[in-house]
Amino acid sequence: MLLGGAMELLAVGWATSRPINNLPMMVFDQDKTTASRALVITLENAETFELKEQVYALETIEDAMDRGQINMALIIPPGFSDKIASSSDTAVLSVILNGAESISALEARRTLEAVTRGISNQIMIQRIGMSENDFAGFDLSLLVWFNETLSNALYTTPAEMGLMLEFTVLLFAALAFSRERELGTLEQLLVMPFSSLQLIIGKAIPVIIIGFVDFLILLGMVNVAFAVPVRGSLSLLLGIAFLYILVELGKGMVISVISKTQQQAFLLVMMIAMADFMFTGYAAPVEGMPEIIQFVAKFIPAHHWLEIMRAIMIKGAGLEVIWLNVLALFILGLVIGTFSWRFIRRALD
Repeated sequence: MLLGGAMELLAVGWATSRPINNLPMMVFDQDKTTASRALVITLENAETFELKEQVYALETIEDAMDRGQINMALIIPPGFSDKIASSSDTAVLSVILNGAESISALEARRTLEAVTRGISNQIMIQRIGMSENDFAGFDLSLLVWFNETLSNALYTTPAEMGLMLEFTVLLFAALAFSRERELGTLEQLLVMPFSSLQLIIGKAIPVIIIGFVDFLILLGMVNVAFAVPVRGSLSLLLGIAFLYILVELGKGMVISVISKTQQQAFLLVMMIAMADFMFTGYAAPVEGMPEIIQFVAKFIPAHHWLEIMRAIMIKGAGLEVIWLNVLALFILGLVIGTFSWRFIRRALD
C-alpha cells in the first residue's frame, strides 16, 4: 500500500512532467533549395520535432501516419523559394498532423505557428528594404509568478500526488469490511463483545495511519525527485491532509459495507476515483468547463484538496487565501462523515 503508490507516482510523474519534444516528423522536400533546407533546420532547432527521414513520395507519409510512426509531416512544394522571394506570390506549406494524439498535435501546431510567424517577419523586413539590425521591433517584459521556469512537474505532480492519496485511502478503507465479509469472518466480529463504534474505529485507525504515512512519502518524493517545493506552511498542509484523509475514509467505509466481495469494492473505488478525477481540474481546468460541471465540482472533496495543495506548495498561500476551500472540505467531510457513520452503524447493527 505504501511502496506501490510511491513507485506508481514516480513512474507517472516522470512520464507526464517532461516537456513534449522530439516528436518524429517526415519531410517531403519538393523544392530542394537553400530556403527549404533552412526551414527544416529551423524546425529541428525548435527541439519539438525530430527529423525521422526525408521522403520522396506521399505514400510513404501515409503509411507512416497509419502506423503511428510520425506525429507530423511537412510537404514543401516546388517553387517554394521563388514564392517567398516574390512580393506578389504566397508560399503555402502543407502540414499533416497526427490528430489521433491530440496533445502532441496541439504542441506541434503551436511550434509550427511560431516558426512560420518568425520566418514571415524576416521576409517582411527584407521586403521593405531593412535589415534585422535596423528593425528594433518591441521587447516583451515577461514575469512569471510561482512557476518561473514553467515546469510541467510543478503542475502535474502535486495533482498526481493528491489523486494517489485519494485512491490509496479509498481502496484501503473499502477493503476493511468487504474482506471480512468475503472471508466469512464478519459475522464472527459482529458477535464478539465489541460495539459497532469500536469496530469502525478499529478498522479506521490503520487506514488513517497508512494514508498519512503514504502522504509523507509521496510529499518527500515529489520534493526530491521532481523539485516541487513546499513554499507555504508545512504544518498547515499536513493538517489539511489529515482532514482530507478523514473525508475519503468515510467514502471508503461506505463502499466497504455495501460491497459483498473485495473485487466489487475495488471496482467501486475505481469508478468513484475516476469520476472525481474528471472534476479535479487535473486533466482540464475546471474554469473552462460548462457551468453545470463547475457547480458539481464544488461538491467533490478532491477538487478542493487539489486547489489547497497547489496553493500551499506552489504559491506559498496561507489560510487567509484558501479558507474557502478548507471550509468547503470541512463541510463536505462533515456531511460525508455523518452519513457514513450512520449508514455503517445501521449496516453492522
